[in-house]
Amino acid sequence: MAATALPQRVAAVRRFNRFYTKQIGLLHEHLLRSPFSLTEARVLYELAHHATTTATELGRELGLDAGYLSRILRRFQQRGLLDRAPSQADARHSLLSLTPHGRQAFAKLNRDSHQDIGAVLRQLAQPEQQRLVAAMHAIEGLLGPGAEHAAPCVLRRHRAGDMGWVVQRHGALYAREYGWGEEFEALVADIVAKFIRHYDCERERCWIAELDGENVGSVFCVKQSEAIAKLRLLLVEPRARGLGIGKRLVQECVRFARKVGYRKLTLWTNDVLHAARRIYEQTGFRLVREEPHHSFGHDLVGQTWDLDL
Repeated sequence: MAATALPQRVAAVRRFNRFYTKQIGLLHEHLLRSPFSLTEARVLYELAHHATTTATELGRELGLDAGYLSRILRRFQQRGLLDRAPSQADARHSLLSLTPHGRQAFAKLNRDSHQDIGAVLRQLAQPEQQRLVAAMHAIEGLLGPGAEHAAPCVLRRHRAGDMGWVVQRHGALYAREYGWGEEFEALVADIVAKFIRHYDCERERCWIAELDGENVGSVFCVKQSEAIAKLRLLLVEPRARGLGIGKRLVQECVRFARKVGYRKLTLWTNDVLHAARRIYEQTGFRLVREEPHHSFGHDLVGQTWDLDL
């Protein structure tokens, strides 16, 4: 009985594949009205989801022929989308990362994809949307070896509205989790305002982590002097914790600080922020100073951590 049913099931899967490829536009030469083919968009996606990677790692993750991938990466570099830097760990490999232009290209592609899928979902009532997503989870769970990434999020540059989100989420989360008062929210607002007023686009950055199209994290790299940068306002939303997003944000900040020529990255935190402290230790920061203080309605121990670049 099972053997006779198999051809019918194969036909059903093939019919679904034909339907779905047409539904999401994979038969078009370019994806989402962009200059990228489906494979190029997939490679761009992987590059956006790594602070740095190598061609070997990319090829392994995507199952692409090395020569084919090499041609895609060469085109990306010619178009100013890709940076290559020698790997200190293995001179045979180059570390690949998206340039600011490459991140902008991915952000547009990601935004267009989000809008197109949203338009499809809006054609369905809420219960039907839930059924559709549940069915997709079922397919992924049955056929996939596991989650595609430990943290399927995008790190992007800040844009309009993000600074208000950073202030609001810091104020709300620290009040809920640590009981810190409005004085802390005022401090965050002051840091954000100074960042915007005195923003040095060559030597300063804000990164926002997005998960499923929603902001879930932030970190800032701010100029303290010509030689020293300061890591500030690391935040990860509760629903996105445990996915390695905080570590990725810190690593991206370190990578940028090195790239633009700072000699030291420093930060100030409090000893009660255990998760953040673990990330700093794992990244190579060393504790250089501690001092008790009374702030935000609590007795705290402030800590200064440094990383030589």
